Amino acid sequence: MDILSIIGLGLALGSILLGQLLEGGHIGSIIQPTAFLIVIGGTTGAAMLQYPLATFVRSLRMLPWVVAPPPIDPQAAIRRILQFSEIARRNGLLALEALIDEIDDPFTRRGLQMLVDGADPGKIRNSLEHEIGTIEHRDGQAAKVLESAGGYAPTIGILGAVLGLIHVMENLANPARLGEGIAVAFVATIYGVGSANLFFLPVSNKLKSIVHQKAKMQELIVDGLVAIAEGENPRMIEGRLQGYFAP
Repeated sequence: MDILSIIGLGLALGSILLGQLLEGGHIGSIIQPTAFLIVIGGTTGAAMLQYPLATFVRSLRMLPWVVAPPPIDPQAAIRRILQFSEIARRNGLLALEALIDEIDDPFTRRGLQMLVDGADPGKIRNSLEHEIGTIEHRDGQAAKVLESAGGYAPTIGILGAVLGLIHVMENLANPARLGEGIAVAFVATIYGVGSANLFFLPVSNKLKSIVHQKAKMQELIVDGLVAIAEGENPRMIEGRLQGYFAP
């Protein structure tokens, strides 16, 4: 659980709502379903138009990473690589075959299978690095869906404001209905700017950071498996891998 994301979102929203109350306003005055529909619906539609279905769906699946990121534990990965290295050094590469089914991570499992099959170290590196690049590109594009939404939201908020002002102009002869149009006009702008800067852009950058950390973790695994294939000393392997996530 990424508690910092929860605290950050709560702090941002809480500060805005508290500021509204301190200024003498009411929370209800900034709750406008019409403005919400215009901004969020329009922004979502624009993002769907820009990206393929698979990329858009992937972005939705990655959203939970903001509060529950995938496990990234470099020290555990290094300990596992060193375990592989010690077993291979004592009993040969074929002895690692018994460990394949115990590994949960599909990426590590594929790499270990290639190692057991006696693949050339260069082929192991090329194959796994190609997979890393493919995964990083796919998830990076998915994160950009939210970045694009953050660019569209303020503009669509202005569009909602214009629609609200049109409503005001159409009801100049009916003062009782002017307040509704003015509220939609201003609140739509708040929703557009607020959703972009408090949700879409921060979440996009958070996901990009996680994608980068995952790719770095996979590079560590590749380097360790290739070092085992080349017969390097476990101490040398540990020293190299520790440098990936040095303080």
